[in-house]
Amino acid sequence: MSRQWIRNGTVAVAALSLVATMTGGGIAFDRLTSVVTSGACPELYVSPSGDDQGKGTAGDPWKTVAKARDHIREKGLNSENRMKCDVTVNLAAGDYPVTETIEFTEQDSGGGGHQVVYRSADGPGKANLVGAEEVTGWEPHQDGIYKAEVDGDTPFYTLFVDEERATTARHPNRTSEDTHAPYLFSRLIEPEKEGVRDQVGYNPGEWDESADLGSYTSWPAQVSIWSGGSWSWFTDTVPIKNADTADSDNKIILDHWTRYAMINSRSGSRYFLQNSLDFLDQAGEYYLDHEAGEVYYKPHGDMDDLRVMRPTVAKVIDIKGASPEDRAHDITFDGIGVQYSDYLGWYRSGWISSGDSGYAHKYPEYDRQIEMPRNRFGAITLENTSGITLTGMQIRDTGFHGVYALFANDHLTVENSLLENLGADGIKVEGGWPGEGDLSHDHMFRNLYIHHVGELVPGDSAGIELMGTGDNTVEHVHVRHSSRYGISLESRPEVVDGDQYTDNNTFRYIKIEDAGLDSGDMGAFYTYGVANQEPHPIKNTVDQMVIGDVIPDPAGAMPDSGTRGIHMDAGGCGFSFSNIEVGETTDQSYQSYQCNEVANADWEDGFDAGQMEYDLIGVTDAFPYPVPED
Repeated sequence: MSRQWIRNGTVAVAALSLVATMTGGGIAFDRLTSVVTSGACPELYVSPSGDDQGKGTAGDPWKTVAKARDHIREKGLNSENRMKCDVTVNLAAGDYPVTETIEFTEQDSGGGGHQVVYRSADGPGKANLVGAEEVTGWEPHQDGIYKAEVDGDTPFYTLFVDEERATTARHPNRTSEDTHAPYLFSRLIEPEKEGVRDQVGYNPGEWDESADLGSYTSWPAQVSIWSGGSWSWFTDTVPIKNADTADSDNKIILDHWTRYAMINSRSGSRYFLQNSLDFLDQAGEYYLDHEAGEVYYKPHGDMDDLRVMRPTVAKVIDIKGASPEDRAHDITFDGIGVQYSDYLGWYRSGWISSGDSGYAHKYPEYDRQIEMPRNRFGAITLENTSGITLTGMQIRDTGFHGVYALFANDHLTVENSLLENLGADGIKVEGGWPGEGDLSHDHMFRNLYIHHVGELVPGDSAGIELMGTGDNTVEHVHVRHSSRYGISLESRPEVVDGDQYTDNNTFRYIKIEDAGLDSGDMGAFYTYGVANQEPHPIKNTVDQMVIGDVIPDPAGAMPDSGTRGIHMDAGGCGFSFSNIEVGETTDQSYQSYQCNEVANADWEDGFDAGQMEYDLIGVTDAFPYPVPED
């Protein structure tokens, strides 16, 4: 599929951008759809009180989005030769339970330069796709703990109480809702075992060794660990096989290897234990007994006043074309809420070694960079797509990524949207393996407020993470409260220029606050292994960016190197930085290998604050949601 074909097939996206320009930054989407859906343009209707046996009209709406999708397919309303304007599916306000992922394929695409639009008819966020179901029937258990029956055939890995994420029962207990601290630190089991990745040494008395860890069962306790000793980077969540509690050993044996070894010369790895009923001793914690089909929760107040939701799906919306040559395209989601999705019982970022994917690649090192197949999902997941638009969305309470664009995607637009309380990244874009084809490009991420990032994967989370993708624009973005990065652009240092596909990205009017809260060796704005070959021509630009204080949680006892405002890691070259402010850090405002250009940055002499366009930094006045407050 050529880029020329793709651009010709995304006329409606270009029209949206034109309207955005004419309205001073905010897309007047209602005005646009009111024009293109007039006359004979199909209008379909869905309501929480509807019936899928109905007619899909305003007076007799359907109940599910899937029914509207199927009707469009069956009637050919989106066929290339039939579409003269947009097909619009109007969702009335209310919650739409999602018990199975809503899937869209190339069959659901727009045609003739027009879109298939799914819109919240009563305003942004009013129509809400809910990937969870309520847990009811709570009864007292003991010590202020309540329990309820749940379907044991469908386990879940995170829980929400009154739209807040509950903490999996753990030791040691958290000191606040905004930090994972405090931690235990692994010790060296034996001198020759410094490189061990499946055993965690501990000191006697650090935890109750009589606790039930579910050893050798299908539902064991877990270690959540920043493996690597003082390399406090990626977070592994690994099931426990068993624990050897003999005083001569004192080690926890894991079911899977962690990304890095548990010890290095400077420190052990910080970790905590979770997922045992014996750890449920603090209000706000929960435990699922998967085999018994029972969930336990200890409330802060009256259990009768709480609404508890358990995830039903890992993906709420999945948009996937048949292949990179046959993409799903020209589909718009306007003002839709997407709430609740699930996580995993075992997580590690990437394969451990080059070539571990089992496939021959030009750059097998990228195996260590990309999500493993079992981890490739978000609440909204895209693969093999072109010209997909997410506008006015409210994406929240996710188990993993909010929006995840894998491999072949182009001209993805995410704009005017609120993303909050995210298990991992807000938006993650992963292109294919370097040197094997430019699959991901020309994305627009604008007017976004993204906050509370990395609630379950603190070690490598970002508000926006771009990998192996170029020709993108990221503008008017505000990222707040991230465990690690605010925004990152990544490839691999081994990849030669031209094979990275990370060129021609524009970042402007960016605000990042409270980043680096739970990981070290980072920057609020971060790049890794980008454009390392001489002579480093400028191919990426960053302009008008304000970074607040980048200070890790002091209770976390961070063993790693300090925090930075901007960190150009493993090269990170060919960037132009202009008009940048950075608050307090524990290391440097700006770390680079002197292969970038810097103009008017506050870490250099002669900084002129008068050149900063503060009123344009962050989200614009057209942002459709109230800006969240701490």
